[in-house]
Amino acid sequence: MLSIRTETDTESSGAQAFDARVRRELELKDTDPAVEYVAELKFDGLAINLRYEHGVLVQAATRGDGETGEDVTQNIRTVGQIPLRLPSGVPSVLEVRGEVYMRRDDFEALNERQRQRIAQGEKGEKTFVNPRNAAAGAVRQLDPAIAAQRPLSFFAYGVGEVHNGKPGDSRFATHMELLQTLKQWGFPVAAQVDIAQGAPELIAYHQHIGAMRDQLPFDIDGVVYKVNSIALQQRLGFVSREPRWAVAHKYPAQEQLTTVLGIDVQVGRTGKLTPVAKLAPVFVGGVTVTNATLHNEDEARRKDVRVGDTVVVRRAGDVIPEVVSVVLPADQAEAERGPLFTMPHVCPVCGSAAVREEGEADYRCTGGLFCSAQRKQAILHFAQRRAVEVEGLGDKLVEQLVDAGIIHTLPDLYRLGLTALAGLDRMADKSAQNIVQALEKSKQTTLPRFLFGLGIRHVGESTAKALAKHFGQLDAIMDASAEALQQVNDVGPVVAESIHTFFQQPHNREVVEQLRACGVHWPEGDPTSAGPKPLAGKTFVITGTLPTLGRDAAKDLIEAAGGKVSGSVSKKTSFVVAGAEAGSKLDKAQELGVPVLDESALLEMVHDRA
Repeated sequence: MLSIRTETDTESSGAQAFDARVRRELELKDTDPAVEYVAELKFDGLAINLRYEHGVLVQAATRGDGETGEDVTQNIRTVGQIPLRLPSGVPSVLEVRGEVYMRRDDFEALNERQRQRIAQGEKGEKTFVNPRNAAAGAVRQLDPAIAAQRPLSFFAYGVGEVHNGKPGDSRFATHMELLQTLKQWGFPVAAQVDIAQGAPELIAYHQHIGAMRDQLPFDIDGVVYKVNSIALQQRLGFVSREPRWAVAHKYPAQEQLTTVLGIDVQVGRTGKLTPVAKLAPVFVGGVTVTNATLHNEDEARRKDVRVGDTVVVRRAGDVIPEVVSVVLPADQAEAERGPLFTMPHVCPVCGSAAVREEGEADYRCTGGLFCSAQRKQAILHFAQRRAVEVEGLGDKLVEQLVDAGIIHTLPDLYRLGLTALAGLDRMADKSAQNIVQALEKSKQTTLPRFLFGLGIRHVGESTAKALAKHFGQLDAIMDASAEALQQVNDVGPVVAESIHTFFQQPHNREVVEQLRACGVHWPEGDPTSAGPKPLAGKTFVITGTLPTLGRDAAKDLIEAAGGKVSGSVSKKTSFVVAGAEAGSKLDKAQELGVPVLDESALLEMVHDRA
């Protein structure tokens, strides 16, 4: 599913610029007729692809990354406006693109029901921030019965694959004809679709919809212009993942005045400290706003936001509330205002040092292994495949463990028992046993993996490996000065200071010692000599399934022998290591004449040259 280019110029000139680009690409002269467009609404919902085969809905998927989305078929079947069967005469394969959304009145009714459930003491219930979030959450529900209780609506606005395996259908001469046909087939199409001749009528449409935006029964954040002629669309083609023949023209973010009641500092999942203005409640862009970001200390100082000030608030991109500016009465003296905002130098959550690295705008908490605000992120990072790897420990399980107060720091993972795990939602005895076994297996790791798993800022896999090779032992790394750390390849002043600061925090050292006490261990030894490596200067690409080596083990073997591992094949690739079911990378290697090795040849190369 392609995305549409967004025109950030919210004035009339945005429509003029799009029309000028289209005419330029079509090589039209000033004397040539105006280009005909279809002007539509840009819905604030969730993009969906509906696939019909022989007139029957067989799959519904979200956009995802444009190539792979979430399968939400069961939930989409509960949306009354989406037909499950189409009339005779439709193409044998038809993909309909559109938007799932929630009407404002339905959203308010849903939130009222949620408030009643909360008042009655029902656990796990909450109100929703805005219609878009409510709609997206309903579509992604694991339980279709819950999704069916959410009042969802749908608008169609295009097609994807149509019977011949290509986007579009040659039976349509224009996009407007396509929309009218979709309506005949039973799909709802927004009534506010119109034909526009050239830039002047695009501008008129943008202004007309902008004036009636608040009266619409659903949320929009702009309008969309599309060249009407399918033949011209094909001539214009695409750039990257966007069509040249369409653009989304946004509206200015809605703004309101309110008062700053206080300025708090929030700590994000990655340790970033963000100043947030606490506001007198104000309704902006369909949402009651009580908090607005000030981004960072420099922005807060630049705007000179202080407690007690009257400020202009808007929803940036119609999503994130932010303070735009301060509105000061002409007769207000400087002494009558609150003090200047200053970012704290300790984390407001855990008390660890908060540092601002040279050249960066943000302060960050250095207590990553200890800070409760970063707890979930720290656990997921530590347990991931490229770190110590705890198989089966994913987002949902970590969220349950942390929210239930079962896990507070990383060592608590290794104190988990079957009883605590089996008591969690949707956790059967067998699943709990698998997690316990995976935790036990993860205790045996390597120093590079353990270092990477600690989540030290700027320390990725390659830096962790370089540190382990240079120092040999964790204690040596923990006690190293910033100057000593800079002796490691690829470790500069910023990275060295980050590592040094991390291990200077008593909280972090304590977590490391507790992990050791829980049995997490790895081979240690003397620093690796700087002698020649058998695969030095060689670049490898691994593809397919190797007989005995996992993908990660093969990568570790190559890197330990001085080689590099790349994710793509090029003329600079030295060797491709191919296993069973090798795909396009093997084809590319053969096309470029890159030597191909199997696992045994790789092992022989490593050991023979060592």
